[in-house]
Amino acid sequence: MNAYVQSLLGILLSAVLTENFILVKFYGICPFMGVSKKTDTAIGMGMAVTFVMGIACAACWVVNQWVLVPLELEYMQTVTFILVIASIVQVVEMFLKKTVPALYQALGIYLPLITTNCAVLGAALVNVQKGYDFLQSVVFGVCGGLGFTLAIVLFASIRERTDKSDCPQCFKGFPITLISAGLLALAFMGFSGLKIF
Repeated sequence: MNAYVQSLLGILLSAVLTENFILVKFYGICPFMGVSKKTDTAIGMGMAVTFVMGIACAACWVVNQWVLVPLELEYMQTVTFILVIASIVQVVEMFLKKTVPALYQALGIYLPLITTNCAVLGAALVNVQKGYDFLQSVVFGVCGGLGFTLAIVLFASIRERTDKSDCPQCFKGFPITLISAGLLALAFMGFSGLKIF
């Protein structure tokens, strides 16, 4: 197998499993806890984050390589990346409001919060730190978003079951939610021993 294809497969597996943004790196906890009450809302949020993360990684790579590095403005990466991400989120928000108003209403305040979601910004910054090229950056962004989606959908399905289950009164609500999130994170930590190529 070609070494470049192996590196792309390694990026795919690490972004989804071994370096999952929510359950391993603990980025993006705000929408993870806020939008994970229903599975369909979690799927919508996950798809929106995946789309934004893929586009943001591509756009931030271009801005970094063609603007910041030639002008020696690498110290402006964080601010610049936040502006790029904010622009992309505004476009996604307008698109969802026009085409899928039910999902737009269900996501509520959490959709604009994708702008400040540290998972999206973290993906763009990790791409720069690891020296990924354009294709690797896009693969990392999309797969990081898919890992985000996997985590939030799994957690939403767990929350739906725990809401209907019989548990001690002191654990009802947010305490059982935190315990469930911790157990899910422990399960994903098991992938950390996975040797990727």
